[in-house]
Amino acid sequence: MRGSLPKAVRDCCAALRGAGFEACPVGGCVRDLLLGRPVRDWGAATSARPEQIEEIFPAAAPTGRAYGTVTVEREGIPVQLTTFRREGPYSDGRRPDWVEFHTDLTSDLARRDFTVNAMALGERGEVIDPFGGQEDLARRLLRTVGDPMERFSQDALRILRGVRLAAQLGFSLDGPARAAMAACAGGLARLSPQRVGREMEAVLLSPRPQAAGELVALEALNRFWDGWRPCQWETLAQTPPEEAARWGAFCALTGCPISALPVTRRVRLAVEQPLRAQISGLALSGGQLREFGLEGPEIGRAQRYLARHVQRRPEDNTPAALLRALAPFL
Repeated sequence: MRGSLPKAVRDCCAALRGAGFEACPVGGCVRDLLLGRPVRDWGAATSARPEQIEEIFPAAAPTGRAYGTVTVEREGIPVQLTTFRREGPYSDGRRPDWVEFHTDLTSDLARRDFTVNAMALGERGEVIDPFGGQEDLARRLLRTVGDPMERFSQDALRILRGVRLAAQLGFSLDGPARAAMAACAGGLARLSPQRVGREMEAVLLSPRPQAAGELVALEALNRFWDGWRPCQWETLAQTPPEEAARWGAFCALTGCPISALPVTRRVRLAVEQPLRAQISGLALSGGQLREFGLEGPEIGRAQRYLARHVQRRPEDNTPAALLRALAPFL
């Protein structure tokens, strides 16, 4: 396992250990290494306090210093280094009121959301797994560390993360975890619409977009729309994994207008006016069509014609093929 770590991560941990501190890769990167998945974000937990980390790495960026996190970049790879910590209550339902730095790895892992995210790698590459994360990986199951009600009432964002992670990994939600998600879904009202939108889009673009039905069943989206109807959620997987296509399919399936959902203006326009997005991607521009002798309204009609043609035959989106398709206009 140790050999799978990038040199940047190994060097960061080695520098901290060389200064007398404990340091080990932790969290999602360990989970993905065990699953054989590409790792997007690298992180390590350490007994060094933020100011001690900064002494070892003077160029470290204080990306979350108040919560014990600084980021060190090595060979183009950002590595988040976070001090072992305990957390106080979450009065705002999003962040702990206080954090207490300490030197206990197990207590640090105990504050994490899911067992599969509560593992670390020791200096010899051994997996440190006090909460059964490896067993849950084998069972393809998402289970919380500790009491599910406590975890989701602390931070409602964990509800969305749980559904998203299950969709991305192809895992199931543990029964008690799902029940606690439903009970704590009201806390999602504290999150910004943009944050909800980003998590929902990650679900829609995952290999299992039908997990969006879980968000509806949990009433996680009722702040945006409450006219949900019974759906065959599996049909979402038949849609290309593209933003406009998946959002559009979700709206067509549920009857929820795209204008009610927390999406970017670009996505909303692409769903509401699909030809407009298709036209902007044509291999022939309006100016080029003018050079071929089209004028005024003729250009718009030709563009709409070509956009529909490319929807049917995407492989024809080349200048030569579009010119052949334009024969009726020239």
